[in-house]
Amino acid sequence: MNSDSNGRLAGRTAIVTGSGRGIGEAIVRLFAAEGAHVVVNARTEEHVSRVVDAISRDGGTAYGVSADVGSLAGVASLVEAAVAHLQQLDILVHNAGIFPYKPLADMDDESWQRVIDVNLTSAYRLCKACLPHLRERPGARILFTSSVQGNRAAVPGCAHYAASKAGLTGLIRSAALEFARYGITVNSVEPGLVLTSGVEQSISEERREKMAKTVPLNRWGTPEEVAHAMLYLATPEAAYVTGQTLVLDGGATLPIFRA
Repeated sequence: MNSDSNGRLAGRTAIVTGSGRGIGEAIVRLFAAEGAHVVVNARTEEHVSRVVDAISRDGGTAYGVSADVGSLAGVASLVEAAVAHLQQLDILVHNAGIFPYKPLADMDDESWQRVIDVNLTSAYRLCKACLPHLRERPGARILFTSSVQGNRAAVPGCAHYAASKAGLTGLIRSAALEFARYGITVNSVEPGLVLTSGVEQSISEERREKMAKTVPLNRWGTPEEVAHAMLYLATPEAAYVTGQTLVLDGGATLPIFRA
């Protein structure tokens, strides 16, 4: 286990969807380093195995389940396999999401529906599938990776993505009220610009530098910074926080005037 770990999640178990790379990988690796027994999930078996192996090498405990949470069958198979392996479930982190560029004028129903299924409907399905197990555990957590897009910002060509994230905020608030009776908190982190390996591959360095200048802190965020925000929400220190979204954007969505 990482020598910097404080064991803040020792004895806890967690499912992290979309954890084969990027932000999800950072979350699942940090949770494992903090003592949680984690389930790594992604659609691609190769990505799942790589992350499980990395966690094991670092002294953590991880189990991999490749499944597409964009489908009802995928959610069912993930939760069933995870609970069978973990024997309990304390934390659900739904991080899986897709954001294909598609202007509204060119969008078709299939493109729209796929984003809604993966980003929003899956969140509802995972809540329902995990609830019977989470309600048996004290201090259980449901966490989502959302986005500043939807409620705070907009990007052309991402209407389906923005709609899914705006819907996620509504789901979080309602679920927080309904699940409070079980002691389950429901929260999310809303990242802004985050420099993942996928971003590095798809956006030129020159353009990334220009985009960083739009952020008051003058840089991109890191997956690890998102992971630490998630860790806070998963720990006892956040036991009185529910129905909230924590914005992690370097100040980009603050109403500021620029010279």
